[in-house]
Amino acid sequence: MKKFSILAIAFIAMMQQFSFSQGASISTPQIEDQVNTILNSLSLEEKVGQTCQITLEALLLRDASGKVIEPLKMDPERVREAIVEYGVGSVLNVNWHTLDLETWEDVMTSVHKPFTSNESSVPVIYGIDAIHGANYVRGGTLFPQEIGLAATWNETLAMQFGEVTAYETRAAGIPWNFSPVLDLGRQPLWSRHFETLGEDPYLASKMGKAIICGYQGSNGISREHVASCMKHFVGYSNPVSGRDRTPAWIPEKYMEELYLPPFKAAVEEGALTVMINSGVVNGIPGHMNHHLLTTVLKEEWGFEGFAVSDWEDLIMLHTVHRTAKTIKDGIVQAINAGLDMSMVPLAPQYKEYCSLLKEAVQDGSVSTERLDDAVRRILRVKVILGLYEKNMNQKRAYPKFGSKQHQKLALDAAIESITLLKNDGVLPLKKSQKILVAGPTSNNLMYLNGAWTHTWQGDQSSFNTENRLNIRQAIEGVVGQENCLFSQGAELYNRDGYEASQFVNLQDFEEKANAADVILLCLGEFPSTEKPGDIRSLELNPEQQELAKIAEKTGKPVVLIMVEGRPRIIREIVDDASAVVQTYLPGDFGGDALGKLLFGEENFSGKLPYSYPRYNGQIEFYDHPRSVARHKSNDFNGYNPQWDFGFGMSYSNLQYSNLSLNTDVITENDSIVVSIDITNTGNMDVKEVVQLYVSDHFASVIPTGKSLKAFKKTEVRVKETKTVIFTVSTKDLQFVNAEGKWVVEPGSFSIAIGDQSAKFELK
Repeated sequence: MKKFSILAIAFIAMMQQFSFSQGASISTPQIEDQVNTILNSLSLEEKVGQTCQITLEALLLRDASGKVIEPLKMDPERVREAIVEYGVGSVLNVNWHTLDLETWEDVMTSVHKPFTSNESSVPVIYGIDAIHGANYVRGGTLFPQEIGLAATWNETLAMQFGEVTAYETRAAGIPWNFSPVLDLGRQPLWSRHFETLGEDPYLASKMGKAIICGYQGSNGISREHVASCMKHFVGYSNPVSGRDRTPAWIPEKYMEELYLPPFKAAVEEGALTVMINSGVVNGIPGHMNHHLLTTVLKEEWGFEGFAVSDWEDLIMLHTVHRTAKTIKDGIVQAINAGLDMSMVPLAPQYKEYCSLLKEAVQDGSVSTERLDDAVRRILRVKVILGLYEKNMNQKRAYPKFGSKQHQKLALDAAIESITLLKNDGVLPLKKSQKILVAGPTSNNLMYLNGAWTHTWQGDQSSFNTENRLNIRQAIEGVVGQENCLFSQGAELYNRDGYEASQFVNLQDFEEKANAADVILLCLGEFPSTEKPGDIRSLELNPEQQELAKIAEKTGKPVVLIMVEGRPRIIREIVDDASAVVQTYLPGDFGGDALGKLLFGEENFSGKLPYSYPRYNGQIEFYDHPRSVARHKSNDFNGYNPQWDFGFGMSYSNLQYSNLSLNTDVITENDSIVVSIDITNTGNMDVKEVVQLYVSDHFASVIPTGKSLKAFKKTEVRVKETKTVIFTVSTKDLQFVNAEGKWVVEPGSFSIAIGDQSAKFELK
């Protein structure tokens, strides 16, 4: 085995201050010198180990029956075997629930001990799914899930979310976060829809870049930052069946225009790692797609970080996808396609993986050059993260962990995410009114958080964050228990592996509904994600819909509070409701935020990041071509969602006027300056999302009806008129033509902001 001075490596790491300009190379000559020195010191076995990632469970102490001991204890022999004998380069995950900081410190001390005691020459990189805050660290600050964060349309909040999440994740000693999800939310049946940043590639790109900037820092990685991980490259979110990890069909044009842009923007932002799509696109599993992993990601885009698989996906090339006759064939297919690190999480799986990859290199199935490239990428990220410094655990003070400052940001994000979809004047509520809080999602905090909260599925109430309020408790806090009635009316549960609902004391619900002045009916979904979150229909459970109809028949104002990770069909109960509020999954402070909004202490400013469907069988998007809107009577009123992308009401009255272009004729490489006035004629300040859309009137392939090209969230005070200015370049007019090339064609275009529009010509 080759040797290299660990002390020398550590000294170099401590002397260098690594930073990178966003949009440029993540590396430097000094980093590359260090990486190459380390790489040349490693044996074949050590290189293979660096490409292997295992779960924490593989390192835990077990009782005589093989069951993991609680509370968690590390098994020194399992740690030594994995990290020293097999040279495993990465560990991930928790066992099954949130750990406190003290336990995390014990875990990290044990995981890093082989390196700090010089038994191993390469440090471990530890990763975790901290997707809406430090959701696996007890006491961490929990923000809205990504779909709610997208509904804020606020890049500053997205960056601040990233900063807080990175800080609190690093407080647990963890330097790598499997986030953000950059898959587009264009298949609402998909169980991970709530993890996306919505249906539009521009919105997802802007918000995704802001999150990554927050995670990694604008001036390089410090001990308060983490490496980001773009998920899941690419096309994972569009399964034809709607079920998780089932095939997608995505033509090249739409892959280029819709699904790739958020990932490309993230690479330009300096994202350090990427996780590969577990599914299949156009018949090719994500983990063996050489064109996407190597040609596009690494060669065309210049991505310098490393690509990691998802859970057991190399094995599934053999067992599920059947592209590989053996597990070894699957390993060879994936590594040669461009995969760098393999999540083969359990024992003895990881041992078999290491043996088979070593064998593949020795027999030439995988070249030494390809293995070295993978290891070089992994080492590069480890060096950038400062992992060669020996003091790697969280004994350093993180005084802002779970602080009031962080909690305030989470509350602000929840307030700006929650979206008002209908209001006949019942809102804002009055504190003197007698309020009935009811429905299956009204009385448990887990519904506000969803999956990836304390446990994988987020469905264990016993782990709910202490002292955080569910909806019922939040409303009681505003109006007092004497003015807050409660009756659940229905509950959600699992039946044969699928979400179901049933009535609970319906007579009590009817009596209290008749006694109340206003009914807040909280409907929605049971927490779930991935395969356990598969559903058969977007229709809201019949018992929940019936509960709404019973409430509406009382003649009392009914406010539907939709607590859901994906839009569920509520067409039959919308018309008779007085108001509809979409909370998404707003996190630990969702109850507080909802209380402030419903009673007018704060103004609504959230906007839908997706088109809310009216019918279960018609899934359409705002950027549809003209033919989609063609009705069976041959008019063009066929496009008819429940609510459109970008829609959201407030308590203010806003008027758009004076849309102005500085020119109505441009040539290629020119740009147009666009200005619009927004006047608040209401009696409450508001944060308005000003959205600019471009329409191409005619093109050589069918043009989209309109495409989002710019947005800005800006505060408009009472009686104030604010002018917002945008710049539209010819790059914003590009599309992918029939030959698969990005082009811009001369012709007529329109710009629309609010109810204002203007035309211009590209010569």
